[in-house]
Amino acid sequence: MAQAEPASLDDYMRQARHKPDAVVHYGPAPSQVAELFLPPGTTAAKPSPRPVVVLLHGGCFLEQYQGFSQTSALAADLAGRGYAVWNVEYRKLGEPGAGYPGTFQDVATAIDALRAEAPKHGLDLTRVIAVGHSAGGHLALWAASRGKLPAASPLHTPNPLKIGAVISLAGIGDLQGQAKAWAIPCGEDTLDRLLDTAHRPHPYADTSPAELLPTGVKVVMVHGVFDPVMPPYTGRAYVEKVRKAGDAAEIVTIPGAAHFDLVIPTTPAWTEIAGLVAREIKALTH
Repeated sequence: MAQAEPASLDDYMRQARHKPDAVVHYGPAPSQVAELFLPPGTTAAKPSPRPVVVLLHGGCFLEQYQGFSQTSALAADLAGRGYAVWNVEYRKLGEPGAGYPGTFQDVATAIDALRAEAPKHGLDLTRVIAVGHSAGGHLALWAASRGKLPAASPLHTPNPLKIGAVISLAGIGDLQGQAKAWAIPCGEDTLDRLLDTAHRPHPYADTSPAELLPTGVKVVMVHGVFDPVMPPYTGRAYVEKVRKAGDAAEIVTIPGAAHFDLVIPTTPAWTEIAGLVAREIKALTH
């Protein structure tokens, strides 16, 4: 049987938006919002403790690529598999307040906001994993590293919510070491704008997950074999760096897949990724 063509950007963008069970505004800006998707049959009266998947969309940190509505399809799929899903939006370049520190602070605030939602919706915050795609893969890795942030950093928060594992879908873990590869699809100046490199002497110290190792958090780097945006070698190199620091890490390459197959729930690639989600959440079950 002939192999289907890898999914395109258009395939990804055309996904229908799915309606969440709750919408939470964690700040005053329009993009400071998160959507909660709950498994079918969840009731407010007797919610069962549900493991949580924090979902972070990609899009080169740029406003024009959207991402939030598209990942609602993944959120609905994961909720159907029995998880509570926290689909996070954040300010992107092109929006007021985006970049450093705003984009990072948004992600941190949104994740920590789960503490207020947990009693209302029966969320089990001892079983939280982060799944992020592309730029969101970086943010997922960074969010799991927040406990290592220096106290002097504007991104530091006391007692950040613990993330038990990260599944990075074509994400970037080493902003400095892999900046050239990432610049090809996302623009030569995008990271400079995101990190404010013109005004900060050490722009990677509190923004690049590679600079915050070890974290004690399991990392799974997932890449499509045909991904031209973040090819598998980038994930393999980061896995080696994580392991060298003493943390557990794994590279998963998916045959026949490119960049967007990883975030469309009807693809074979997503079926494999959903299996990884189940495995990592099971590993957190006591």
